[in-house]
Amino acid sequence: MKIVIPGGTGQVGTILNRALTAAGHDVVVLTRRPTRHGEVRWDGETLGQWAEVIDGSDIVINLAGRSVSCRYTASNLQAMMDSRVRSTEVVGEAIAHAARPPRVWLQMSTATVYSHRFDAPNDEARGAIGGSEPDVPDYWGYSVRIARAWERAQEEADTPHTRKVALRSAMVMSPDRGGVFDVLLGLARLGLGGPVAGGAQYVSWIHDRDFVRAVDFLVDREDLTGPVNLAAPEPLPQRAFMRALRSAWGVPLGLPATKWMAEIGAFALRSDTELLLKSRRVVPGRLLDEGFGFEYARWPEAAADLAQRVRLRRVHRRWTGPQTPALSRLS
Repeated sequence: MKIVIPGGTGQVGTILNRALTAAGHDVVVLTRRPTRHGEVRWDGETLGQWAEVIDGSDIVINLAGRSVSCRYTASNLQAMMDSRVRSTEVVGEAIAHAARPPRVWLQMSTATVYSHRFDAPNDEARGAIGGSEPDVPDYWGYSVRIARAWERAQEEADTPHTRKVALRSAMVMSPDRGGVFDVLLGLARLGLGGPVAGGAQYVSWIHDRDFVRAVDFLVDREDLTGPVNLAAPEPLPQRAFMRALRSAWGVPLGLPATKWMAEIGAFALRSDTELLLKSRRVVPGRLLDEGFGFEYARWPEAAADLAQRVRLRRVHRRWTGPQTPALSRLS
């Protein structure tokens, strides 16, 4: 199949590109700065020659949008909104103008759309949409507005011949350098992997191999449309999450951090405390109802696999050097 991935040069796009290419598919990545074979230039804002690769494709998986790994200033939040909404709109325009439109359009969304809560899990049917929770920073509501506008842009696209699915994804955990797991593992190895602000806030996550398998599942299931949660079925409090990660690497202790210490750490990492403090208790209701089976449903087993893959990658690098093209195939 021919699969087009707008915004496919980040961590999630790399995971999908690697897996789909290995499975024998023809993958085309749309990016602002193409540097490799299979990459095509686009600006994420206007229709152009890039739209020709969507015409005749089988699947579009749109991942485009500014990274959340930044300080949540007013300008950065607006850039997140604009980049996500406009890139989704223009992908919809390309599909609408295609003589041979793709049969399915998977659109990246986020589990952040759900409310900050501890009392019950959020699934697609009964989950509480966030934005009006008491006692949380006002700008957290803007993150929810971004998510809702992002999904609305796909919903409103005039693509009657293309099935549409919104991927409300939790954090995708992979051993790749620069990914979420890599950052958290680095903190744990420094002894900083303890509970943050008490650690009661829930962490939702999905193993990279289950993420790829879920995408395959959704492509094949022609009866599924609309929002789907991509998250492992057992979210857990942050203190337990980090305890399991430390155990997977063999780190005995992790220093706890107060809320103000988290602020300092987030500033140093050029990130935001919402990523650490918001309780994302999200479960994959629709996937489970439709019979999808997770290979990594529990975090301790997932963390052990990821840690082992990081170790294998480091051993391989010692033997072959950092420039080995085959290195990525170990991840």
